[in-house]
This record gives sequence, structure tokens and C-alpha cells, in this order.
Amino acid sequence: MFLILLTYVRPLDEIDRLVDDHNAYLERNYDAGRFIVSGRREPRIGGVIIAHAESVGEINATVAEDPFVREGVAEHEVIEFVPSKWAPGFEALR
Repeated sequence: MFLILLTYVRPLDEIDRLVDDHNAYLERNYDAGRFIVSGRREPRIGGVIIAHAESVGEINATVAEDPFVREGVAEHEVIEFVPSKWAPGFEALR
């Protein structure tokens, strides 16, 4: 399992210009079963994605396709973790 942290490095007007493309990117990855949950950080300084993939290489390749990253308006950090506990309703993440 992976936690992807996005941090904006450009003004919000540059981010907003790419939001539709970013949302399409998110949908493609939800459809592929790769992304589990995502949302913006508060305050609005970036975003967070929880993802599933076979390898960190797969996640890095996926993140490289994000329009925010590709256009240089956001930086990212990928944190790999192994879930050991789940709240009720999240058992499918095992």
C-alpha cells in the first residue's frame, strides 16, 4: 500500500488550470483499481492519495503521469507501508 503526498510548488491559478486533467488522471487510476481514496490537503497546499500497486516502481510511474507532476506545479513523496490493522469496513484492503 502507498501513501502519495502532493505539495504544490506553483500558485493556485496554475494548479486550477490543470484540475480537469488531474481529475481525469484520478478517474483512470480508480478505474484501474490502483487508487483507493484521494483528496486535497487543508489548507490547500497539495493532495493525498492512498493507492495499491505491485511495486513502488509502478506507483512512481503512475505519479509521473499526473498532470500536476508532469507540468511541474507539484512535487510528490511516495511512502510505502504495510497495513496491519483496519477499521470495520476496510477489510478488503488486506
